[in-house]
Amino acid sequence: MKRFDRRTVIVTGGARGLGASLARGFAAEGAKVVIADVLDPEGRKLADELGDRAIFLRLDVTSDTNWAATMAEAENAFGPVSVLVNNAAVVRFGPILETQAAAWRQVIDINLTGTYLGIRAVVPSMRKAGGGAIVNISAAAAMVGQFGLASYVASKWGVRGLTKTAALELAHDNIRVNSIHPGAIRTPMVAGPETAALAAAAVKGLAIPRMAAPEEITQLVLFVASDEASFSTGSEFIADGGHLLGPVPDSSPRA
Repeated sequence: MKRFDRRTVIVTGGARGLGASLARGFAAEGAKVVIADVLDPEGRKLADELGDRAIFLRLDVTSDTNWAATMAEAENAFGPVSVLVNNAAVVRFGPILETQAAAWRQVIDINLTGTYLGIRAVVPSMRKAGGGAIVNISAAAAMVGQFGLASYVASKWGVRGLTKTAALELAHDNIRVNSIHPGAIRTPMVAGPETAALAAAAVKGLAIPRMAAPEEITQLVLFVASDEASFSTGSEFIADGGHLLGPVPDSSPRA
């Protein structure tokens, strides 16, 4: 028996990058997977790859009405939802004084408000299922400040706090809520020349001096969403290559 047999899982931002890895991972573990994203061609292609274990639904995570439609279609296709992974996110680079309010709002709306709306939308379905697990993809940036990433850092700190409050409020519904805090991941989000250079610089000198493969984070999410983590709620699971430790000191002799 696989870990997610007879369970329905929604992955937001599921069309590519970490989300696509998560969709494949849950499907391989027996789940029926809803790939929820605004990227139609990529999402439909992935759903076709996974066969009858998956469907693609177009979801703008900032829209209440989109969330309501997604939940109705997910239940109609696969039954009550047992797992939600709030993975959809964007990042914008630039110092605070050079960040336009519209760019700030976009990041907060998708990364934080989208997570909040997802939690609200999924709870009635999880109650029908007898409980469930919500996994919020935060970031190592939710533990520290990072230069030039104010909106992203603020949104991920918000996700961290929202996770803990939701865990308290949903405990009586047998719903666990936890957050995952990755460091840099090798995904399309950091594929551009500017972002790739920034990511490479960020991991240089870490205890594990490289970006994570999406599959490495997927394995952690699968654990946290499964019954193997049944005694964990409101918890933070960090997979950052040692980012929070700071750089490894130079081992050469010093005068």
